[in-house]
Amino acid sequence: MAEAASPEQTGVAPDNGHDAAQKARRQEIRRTWLLRLALAVAILGILWGAWYLLIGRNYVSTDNAYVNAEMAQVTPLMSAQAVEVRVSNTDSVKRGDILVRLDASDAKIAIAQAEADLAEARRKFRQASATSDSLASQVKARDADIVQARSDLEKARIDLARRERLADSGAVSGEELTQARNAFAAAKATLAQAESTRAAAEGEYAASEALVRGSSVETDPAVLAAKARLESAKLDLERTVIRAPIDGIVTKRQVQVGQRVAQGSPIMTIVPVSQVYVDANFKERQLRRVKVGMPAEVTADIYGSGVVYHGRVVGLSGGTGASMALIPAQNATGNWIKVVQRLPVRIELDPKELAEHPLRVGLSTEVEIHLSGD
Repeated sequence: MAEAASPEQTGVAPDNGHDAAQKARRQEIRRTWLLRLALAVAILGILWGAWYLLIGRNYVSTDNAYVNAEMAQVTPLMSAQAVEVRVSNTDSVKRGDILVRLDASDAKIAIAQAEADLAEARRKFRQASATSDSLASQVKARDADIVQARSDLEKARIDLARRERLADSGAVSGEELTQARNAFAAAKATLAQAESTRAAAEGEYAASEALVRGSSVETDPAVLAAKARLESAKLDLERTVIRAPIDGIVTKRQVQVGQRVAQGSPIMTIVPVSQVYVDANFKERQLRRVKVGMPAEVTADIYGSGVVYHGRVVGLSGGTGASMALIPAQNATGNWIKVVQRLPVRIELDPKELAEHPLRVGLSTEVEIHLSGD
């Protein structure tokens, strides 16, 4: 038998066929996995597209959201020394609870002064009223004087006329005629004086009557002004007791016993934890379909996803966060770069859920708005 050719004689490596087969298998496996990966990606894409069309496009969400509230600043309405401070930070208070008492000494003195001024105003009105009555009597008395003076003048005129008629016959002496003429002149002057006195009395009466006409002791302008000053003094006394304007939690207390507080300067803040809301900052492109009244779900980091708050959109801010910043961005430059803006959206929460799981101002939340309105 002929001997088989050795590998050296044929010049072919004995494992070339085996290597080719392995390479083919690897390529087949690679194609299979690439096909599977492409199929998986396609399935995921289809599933995501189906989810987006059926569910995802009906929601917008953000984790750039924080709890906020309409906090009440407690400010004294008068300047005085604090003699008692009844609350501390984190204390819960109800509307009308006493927070701080101020020194009331000055207010009490002001009330006493105002009461004295009111009594004085009433006394002056009564005095003016009495003076008016007295002047009215004087005017009537002057009328009587005028009547008497006119009567005397008429008598003197008649006497003078009689004597003048008898003067030519010599029945009346020149001296008697002169006396009659003097009596007539005196009576005429007395009437003029009586009329002048009545006119002066009438002027005084008119001036006095103008002060009291149409008024009583309680409706006189001076009395009303004194009453107003008394009410103002009483109001200042009430303001020495500073009360809580709303229900909430005391924060930022800045007053101590013995400190003199200034009118209008904040001394503490009250946060109404039962009326907090959420300010959610959505990207501008997310707000195309967002409308007031749409339902929303909120989760807070403090409680986790196990606690879901339900609320509604109650408003959109009038400007973006950047435009409302203390120093707004200036984009009118040559190397301007567009930045996606965010607009605050206010979410009102269910009060019952807030009572069960209270929130505090500044806490982080996640918000999801249902665009379908369901």
